[in-house]
Amino acid sequence: MGRRSPERHGRLAPASALVLVLSLTGCTGSPSSPGTAATPDASATRQGTTSPATSAPGTAQTMPAAPQIPEVAQKLDVGLQLPWSVVFLPNGTAVVSERDSARIKGIHNGQATTIGEVSGVDPGGEGGLLGLALSPDFTTDRWLYAYFTSPSDNRIARMKLTEDSGGQLVLGEAEVIFSGMSKASTHNGGRIRFGPDGFLYVGTGDSQRREQPQDTNALGGKILRLTPEGRPAPGNPFGDNPVYSYGHRNVQGLAWDSDGRLWASEFGPDVDDELNLIIPGGNYGWPTVTGAPARSGLIDAKVVWPSTSDASPSGLEIVDGIAYTGALRGQRLWAVPLEGENAGTPVAYFTGQYGRLRDVTRAPDGTLWVISNNRNPDFAVILKVGP
Repeated sequence: MGRRSPERHGRLAPASALVLVLSLTGCTGSPSSPGTAATPDASATRQGTTSPATSAPGTAQTMPAAPQIPEVAQKLDVGLQLPWSVVFLPNGTAVVSERDSARIKGIHNGQATTIGEVSGVDPGGEGGLLGLALSPDFTTDRWLYAYFTSPSDNRIARMKLTEDSGGQLVLGEAEVIFSGMSKASTHNGGRIRFGPDGFLYVGTGDSQRREQPQDTNALGGKILRLTPEGRPAPGNPFGDNPVYSYGHRNVQGLAWDSDGRLWASEFGPDVDDELNLIIPGGNYGWPTVTGAPARSGLIDAKVVWPSTSDASPSGLEIVDGIAYTGALRGQRLWAVPLEGENAGTPVAYFTGQYGRLRDVTRAPDGTLWVISNNRNPDFAVILKVGP
């Protein structure tokens, strides 16, 4: 649950029931590790899709319908440099973070401009300026949130994003609201997003410290839940503690379905990339297990990609019951149909066409933006999805 390199208190009661997991098929790759939920074959079809899944023995699953093929509406070659996250202003302007430059870019009407640079960013390896999130009350408070690597740790700051008299966006000074997440050359996590409840959810990595994910007093290898001011959110499972779920390796994507369920994409080590349904207080197993071994007290992944060469799932968005996640090493867009708490067969699109795909975000006009990573310059692909 996390991924190989290149790129606070309380106890969890044992889970009363394990999560059911689909038995999936994959495009390519070696067989899954023993006890995981997926057994791949090489039967890829056109469009890079996989063959239908088969339910695991003894389970009863409602199989969601396969997603419709996304249509490319536009490719924006706007000279991005290692973009990591994209969010949208109410007027449709895309706001993009660049990992190594620490710049915030704006894209409007097909043109990119530099809005400003986030102070205190210390890029290196997989660290730098990472996830962005807009305040749920952005139209009145104008707060833009950013997760970034500093010289000493990973932290979250918020900045005012205002307009000058000429209508140009202006980035204010960074106000650090949360710090102390350990840093490393890899496994820095970085995805942040406001949930339907108005609280800020934060995906962290284990920062190569394998003792952290199982320690609910540590911040690494977690999903955190914070108030907009950076305090542990009320109702968190371990009291006055920011930890929401634990046992993660390197959370990269966060998204909610239409019923308010939280899903997260996560890098595996050299096997078993994951899509997880997040339960408050849940233990997702790292570093004890990866994938879906049906181990008592641990929550299995809903989707497992046994071969990380197919996935390395990063940014995540859910549209009309389909979870879309960009794949870095896999260089494709995965679409996973969801049905309640179940996940259907992942389908791959655009395999090898656009390089490494870092983030997937829905725009106000309903299109899906997918940003490439490590093409230098990088670009955005705008997709039409759904009915």
